[in-house]
Amino acid sequence: MLRNYADQDVNPAFLGKQPGLYYQHQLLHSLDGKTWQLLMGKSQNHTDVPHDYVALPTPVRTRSLKLVNKHMPTGKFAISGLRVFGLGSGAKPLAAKDFVVLRTAADRRSAWLKWAPVDGATGYNIYTGLAPDQLYSCSQVQGGNDYYFKGMDEDRAYYFTIEAFNENGLSARTPVQRIK
Repeated sequence: MLRNYADQDVNPAFLGKQPGLYYQHQLLHSLDGKTWQLLMGKSQNHTDVPHDYVALPTPVRTRSLKLVNKHMPTGKFAISGLRVFGLGSGAKPLAAKDFVVLRTAADRRSAWLKWAPVDGATGYNIYTGLAPDQLYSCSQVQGGNDYYFKGMDEDRAYYFTIEAFNENGLSARTPVQRIK
């Protein structure tokens, strides 16, 4: 889990690293939204960690999270991000099919990518690179099954693959395609 505090209405004198400032909170979780249990306690924290990453020692099955402020050094209690990582209890999506990358002579810097929708997929990750083992760029698509990619040099070959995802995990990637 990654939590980021925001600096809403903070006195400018407190911006930057200041000795003696700290944040305290509790993270509660619930399966039904009514009965809450402590998931992570930072009520005794006296260290300045506004962007705290916490890995739980064991997986937890939950549906809802509640962050309870205990102490802010200045300003209002404001969160700029709370990310929770994990997997659902259902099936991950199947691999995308009919993945096509179209690059035309008229616009060598762009390509149109299309694939068949995957049942149960929340979205798709499209990996792009200059070699089949160097697919370092990733574009995420949600709510569609095509993408207009405008990130190529006109005289280079590029490699593409796609995977579907949902709250239960990632599908297998499609075979890597070389597009000249």
